[in-house]
Amino acid sequence: MTVSSESDVNKFLNSIELESIGRPLGEIGRVLNIAVSGSAVSATIELGIPVNSAVDQIRAQIEADLCAHTGAETADVEVTMKISSHAVQGNLKPVPGIKNIIAIASGKGGVGKSTVATNIALALAGEGASVGILDADIYGPSQPHMLGLTGERPVSPDGKTMLPLSGHGLQVMSIGFLVDPDQPMVWRGPMVTSALNQLIYQTEWKELDYLIVDMPPGTGDIQLTLSQKVPVSGAVMVTTPQEIATLDARKGLVMFRKVSIPVLGVVENMSMHVCSSCGHEEAIFGTGGAQQIVDDFDIPLLGQLPLEAKIREQADSGVPIVIAAPESAAAIAYRETAIRIATAQAAQRMDYSSKFGKIVVEEAG
Repeated sequence: MTVSSESDVNKFLNSIELESIGRPLGEIGRVLNIAVSGSAVSATIELGIPVNSAVDQIRAQIEADLCAHTGAETADVEVTMKISSHAVQGNLKPVPGIKNIIAIASGKGGVGKSTVATNIALALAGEGASVGILDADIYGPSQPHMLGLTGERPVSPDGKTMLPLSGHGLQVMSIGFLVDPDQPMVWRGPMVTSALNQLIYQTEWKELDYLIVDMPPGTGDIQLTLSQKVPVSGAVMVTTPQEIATLDARKGLVMFRKVSIPVLGVVENMSMHVCSSCGHEEAIFGTGGAQQIVDDFDIPLLGQLPLEAKIREQADSGVPIVIAAPESAAAIAYRETAIRIATAQAAQRMDYSSKFGKIVVEEAG
């Protein structure tokens, strides 16, 4: 039996809806090569998202779909992963060594944004990406504690730049590494902006696919300034289902859109409380808050994360739940959310600035 032509196979591959991702292959990856020989077909697929946990499932689905579509007796598919750089806002340029900066933000404090940011970063790293996390919450840095790095100090090899610390495989930088834990940061907006720029640009990040930025809560002058100065390729809004939280999350979403930062979607944290004794689930913060934002702003609901005592306990211990209990329902929810965030980012406009050389205009002699 002779299978379809290579062009037909290519078109079909790009149209395949990946069951574990929920998107067509052509939106989050590309076909590198195809070989058709008699009753056999082979292909190499490059995915633009980190999905170590789903690679075997994706490969099996594509091979089965190829055989069904082409009539081939055998299909051999190789799946690789390569994260690309995506466009940032305004006239800003991506930070050298960082492909994508994703801001994890909230309209108000108390919604678990930092816990979400930490576990999402760890989940992305676990799926095969090179990930860093920047604690941009200058007034209340929490990443040193959550990642078990309290008391650590960054090293400066040249007196001008700093090496990021390492926490559970993440590259980490925070103002909390540079000041006493009990010292309040009584700084005005310009000082905060300056400090954040130094943390980003004077840290020697090592070839990151993603830098997750744990943003300060709120939507005031400081947050707007940070959004205009930091080259962000996507933002994720964190809220709880409670109406008072979603009201502020909506303001944060509008702020990002005003500065031309694509909002990748909404994460509903503390969506359902799970009793540690009996497992009973209860929506103690209400329901439907994030869904209303999704409906009104036409953005994805990236995940609904549980409220569990274990999540808080593991964060306080310096070993977040994605690392401490990777097979738990909560850790799985974080991993699924992380993959959806990466998928939403992969579908955004690519950055091609690095592919063009500088144009130099010289006067004629």
